[in-house]
Amino acid sequence: MSSASPIYQLKVRLLGLSPMIWRRVLVSDSTTLRELHGILQVAMGWEGIHLFLFEVHAVQYGSLELHAGNPDVSLQQFGFRENERFSYVYDMGNNWEHEIRVEAINPPPKKTYSACIGGSGACPPEDCGGVYGYLERRDEADGYDAWNDMGVMVGFLEDVVAVNAPNRPVSDFMSDDVEAAMERMVARKPFVAGKFSRGAVNKRFRSGDHRDLMRQQMW
Repeated sequence: MSSASPIYQLKVRLLGLSPMIWRRVLVSDSTTLRELHGILQVAMGWEGIHLFLFEVHAVQYGSLELHAGNPDVSLQQFGFRENERFSYVYDMGNNWEHEIRVEAINPPPKKTYSACIGGSGACPPEDCGGVYGYLERRDEADGYDAWNDMGVMVGFLEDVVAVNAPNRPVSDFMSDDVEAAMERMVARKPFVAGKFSRGAVNKRFRSGDHRDLMRQQMW
């Protein structure tokens, strides 16, 4: 979206987690809360499959099922000042709460918006039980059972190498214990600290993914 209106620099952080998972985005002040929902989904890494709710100046806006106000209201209508904060909650079951701070309101430079200019931390998986469920799974992914499964896999690879039979399929060496360890390791992967890619987010913005996600939970 090319815009001649002022640009808001927003810092979004997911509450309750350490190390902090956060993003910094630039949006036009004509952006509506519904559009911002789609932008946040892409920036954070969510999938847009659950309800959402903004709270701005003690008034709630969001999904119709939540009996909230219509989110087709632009940011400029709130008269935000720098350092003001408002909240965004995604998925009422898992209750992922985000704090949004208006870091700066700038005159419009010549570029396309929306854009992500910073961030850190991979997004938690959908439907993982919220903050407490995620932290529990994250701790388990680096705990004793995970290291034990890693030992099983190391032993399996050593056995394959020791046989020195490159033409034999790997399945010949598989056991129930190895298969179970592999399945558990794959399940842990989303809970192992991952990297945030600003380039990947901006590529999705250019593709218009945020516009698709903003319409998934219609008011």
